[in-house]
Amino acid sequence: MTEAIASEIKLIVFQLNTKEYAIPVNQVRSIEKVEHITRVPHTDKFVKGVLNLRGVITPIIDLRSRFGLEESSYSDSTRVIIVGLNELEVGFIVDLANDVIDIPVNSIEPPPEVVGVKEAEYINGVAKVGKRLLILIDLEKILKIEERSSLQGIEG
Repeated sequence: MTEAIASEIKLIVFQLNTKEYAIPVNQVRSIEKVEHITRVPHTDKFVKGVLNLRGVITPIIDLRSRFGLEESSYSDSTRVIIVGLNELEVGFIVDLANDVIDIPVNSIEPPPEVVGVKEAEYINGVAKVGKRLLILIDLEKILKIEERSSLQGIEG
């Protein structure tokens, strides 16, 4: 057996507030500028609505709101990261999508035990890259099963 099979993982790095988060690039379909989001009534606060992206109706989640962070107005650097999980496609609003990097798989550590931080339940692990600390998020946990069914209902 060779060690090179999964020695590195390619990640999309994005920012919320001053923290850097990462998603495996194989789960990212595209990165878009914020366009007109159509509000959908009776959805959770963090579900901002839907976006018509090249003819595909995509539910949009504000990750600041999802993580219990203070919301902020969108700027020129605000992006929507379109992710795919199984048959579901969802957009995450982030402050800035600024990097694609390769990191060694063995640099990923389990998430630290943090009490009282809402975002901690959505973390898959952390990775130190130089002086940067990347927080790896878990799409499965962000898109909990019960919420996925409601998101699929607004997918058009």
